[in-house]
Amino acid sequence: MIILLIWSAVLVAAIALYFRQTYSRFSKHGVKNLKPVPFFGNMTRLIFRQHNFGDDLDLIYNTFKGERFVGRYEFIKPMLVIRDLELVKKITIKDFEYFLDHRGFTDEKTEPLFARNLFSLKGQEWKDMRSTLSPAFTSSKIKLMVPFMEEVGKQMIRALEKKIKESPTGSIDVDCKDLTTRYSNDVIASCAFGLKVDSYTEEENKFYEMGKNASTFKLRQMLLFFASSAFPVLAKRLKLTLFSNATKDFFMELVLSTMRDREARNIVRPDMIHLLMEAKKGQLVHDDKAGNENLQDTGFATVEESSVGKKNIDRAWSEMDLIAQAVLFFIAGFETISTAMSFGLHELAVHPEIQERLVQEIKENNAKNNGKLNFSSIQSMTYLDMVTSELLRLWPPAMALDRMCVKDYNLGKPNDKATEDYIIRKGELLWIPSWCFHHDPEFFPDPLKFDPERFSDENKHKINATAYMPFGLGPKNCIGSRFALCELKTLLYQVLLHIEISPSEKTLLPAKLSTESFNPRIEGGHWLKFKIRN
Repeated sequence: MIILLIWSAVLVAAIALYFRQTYSRFSKHGVKNLKPVPFFGNMTRLIFRQHNFGDDLDLIYNTFKGERFVGRYEFIKPMLVIRDLELVKKITIKDFEYFLDHRGFTDEKTEPLFARNLFSLKGQEWKDMRSTLSPAFTSSKIKLMVPFMEEVGKQMIRALEKKIKESPTGSIDVDCKDLTTRYSNDVIASCAFGLKVDSYTEEENKFYEMGKNASTFKLRQMLLFFASSAFPVLAKRLKLTLFSNATKDFFMELVLSTMRDREARNIVRPDMIHLLMEAKKGQLVHDDKAGNENLQDTGFATVEESSVGKKNIDRAWSEMDLIAQAVLFFIAGFETISTAMSFGLHELAVHPEIQERLVQEIKENNAKNNGKLNFSSIQSMTYLDMVTSELLRLWPPAMALDRMCVKDYNLGKPNDKATEDYIIRKGELLWIPSWCFHHDPEFFPDPLKFDPERFSDENKHKINATAYMPFGLGPKNCIGSRFALCELKTLLYQVLLHIEISPSEKTLLPAKLSTESFNPRIEGGHWLKFKIRN
């Protein structure tokens, strides 16, 4: 019995020493951090759903005012949260080569569908894939997809108007996250895979169900995500995966069968499958005239392609590589864009004066173009761009940008009183909390107010360009910003032209992010009242 007690005491002491050593990474070098909980680090509030991701970022960002960067532990893995914008600019642009990669959280042999996509590829492979895909996301390519988006929007409006007319009250309560997810699903089915899907009449169609399975990060996926990053060896040994076998098999069969059918029947359709087929042949090149691609072509929030993405690459990609890109397009289109759309409808519903001004611009544009919707007319709408730019500031779908250090880098001193520089080591992670910069009154006065006037011609020059990062910064910015903005604007255009939106009895006011999902969601759901516009 005594021996057992002694060994127990030794084991407890050893564990205590291990965690003390593990959680001293920052304190030894004068970097401040929240007190970690053994094993969980600083993850307890997220795991036990006391915080949503935005709350968690705000806590660390606002607790350590005056610090250039602060520490955080994901379980036992140390990572930094960057608070200084000049340092953000160095990390993402000037010294980009030191922070070339995103975190790795899945093994290529276990889950190639995720490990081989543009987000997960590393080093030179990422550069080559970025250059390969970049021509697929120019304005000249995106404008060819607007008719597909318009067709899906008309489908949606017909379904909504039918339900409203059948309602005895002349209005219906709509879960806008469900609505925009179905819209995004049908748009990506058409624009990426060349499929005609109607998720409003066939609510449980397979494409929609597989999309939900692939893109919704519930607690299980969130834990797998962080655990795979914090314990990569264990995750690899246990063969942990984010996707089910059914989801993987569905997308592989879908992409391969579509490509083979098009090759056999010589079908050409201006969508992502066609562009990927062109990429495989090495025939996808930048075809826009010099100067045509600029920051304003799809709005203020558009990010510009760097020189990294404009190089000519002569590289053969496997079928799995191309399928992985198609799945990434799907997840980004299905979840990220639909999230922005649902928050956009919410803000317009609770700000009727902004909604009315935008409706007037939409009606004028519609009359001017004889009811036709095209890329140029959408992008010419000044107030629509102001609204979408402010929406992406207040509710950025990507709350933080992650980077992995690929070679040791001197970040400088963490604060004015520090006596030594901090060296971030190869393989360590950092976060750039876009959510926090977007809500910092130093950069955006009265940050919780939805105010499109921030992005008017008179005011937008006052915005610190580094502090505004809805699509990221530097060469690793979002390759699909033009597609996302075009889809977002097209949905708002079509909904507001036909539907008047307002808060319903189920609408949570003021909006608060839910702790139930890792994806941004309003607590209680995105419920609004819809009625046909006079």
